[in-house]
Amino acid sequence: SLVQGSKLEVPLWLAKGLHDSRRRVISVEPPKIYKEAWRMVFSADANVVDLHKMGPYYYGFGSQLLNFDNPENPEIAQTTFISRFRRIMDSSQNAYNEDTSALVARMDELERALFRAGQKGLNDFQSWEKGQASQITASSLVQNYGKRKFTDMDG
Repeated sequence: SLVQGSKLEVPLWLAKGLHDSRRRVISVEPPKIYKEAWRMVFSADANVVDLHKMGPYYYGFGSQLLNFDNPENPEIAQTTFISRFRRIMDSSQNAYNEDTSALVARMDELERALFRAGQKGLNDFQSWEKGQASQITASSLVQNYGKRKFTDMDG
């Protein structure tokens, strides 16, 4: 049995199971790496902050925290990713045939996927520009968007 007001560290799955907005069995406080002081540190350049070391799924876990009632949720949702997004895309577009392992090692898994997508786009463009690509094809996102539009128009 626990005394009311006790603070415990519990796994996310357990906190989700115990959290009920109607009964107020528990309240959830975000881990310290999602607090304002840390968010300011993490908003720095991806070259400087090793976000992967702090939590390889920083954004994924942070998005799960949004399921709990917390006044800091809007800041958790916006601050870090938006500020690092542009730098990551710029880096991915300006690192053609360069060793990017040191930069990528400091990124969260979502940032790594974003960086790889930027690198793939750059490499595909370079191949097309050199005449090594047979033809330009539409992105799967564009193709799916078009299918949804036409389906919506039929109904």
